[in-house]
Amino acid sequence: MIVAVSILRWAVGHCDRANVADWGNKWLNRLDGLNRIFCYRFHRLKADAIQLPGSGGALLAANHVSGLDPLLMIASCSRPLRFMIATEEYNRWWLKWLVRHIGCIPVDRAGQPEKAFQAALRSLDVGEVIGVFPQGRIQAPGEGPVALKRGVVALAHLADVPIVPLHISGVGGAGHIILALFLRSEARINATCAINVSATKDEDALLELSEFVNRGAASA
Repeated sequence: MIVAVSILRWAVGHCDRANVADWGNKWLNRLDGLNRIFCYRFHRLKADAIQLPGSGGALLAANHVSGLDPLLMIASCSRPLRFMIATEEYNRWWLKWLVRHIGCIPVDRAGQPEKAFQAALRSLDVGEVIGVFPQGRIQAPGEGPVALKRGVVALAHLADVPIVPLHISGVGGAGHIILALFLRSEARINATCAINVSATKDEDALLELSEFVNRGAASA
């Protein structure tokens, strides 16, 4: 028993030291630390410095290659990161408690997706950072460029927030949701300068975002 307690204290302390983002709750902060250990050590994540504003809303937009992607993005950020996720994923019994507590926004794609849009807009207006996958689905390995959903630019424009483009690569379980968590990776997140949609035409902003998010995709 004494050994078990000592190991638990050591593990909790390790998570505390690895924590970076302040989620407003000590246990969520510890999960943040645990996730960073998992991503940087097991999945050998290497990430560019992501230029988030110190405060205020922002959108992080990335290609979607696996179920590991949100964890990699969270581990790369200095601020808490919310996500817009499909309702069917949000309602998974083993996942719902976590996504609810970290403020994920469920998107009912077959019903009323505009409700999620309005919820995301409110979150951005109060200064939160939201992660999105504008491809709208997981991109199969070797697949050509995927057309991006226009909603990401519309959301940024209405909230008057920047879009920070990211590109994820090196995931061992690319193309899979669960398997990607357990296959070891050489994960990489590349970031570039934020897109200021207020100073850019929507079509130009979407093209700039698409070129970075889809970079390296096989020719269609």
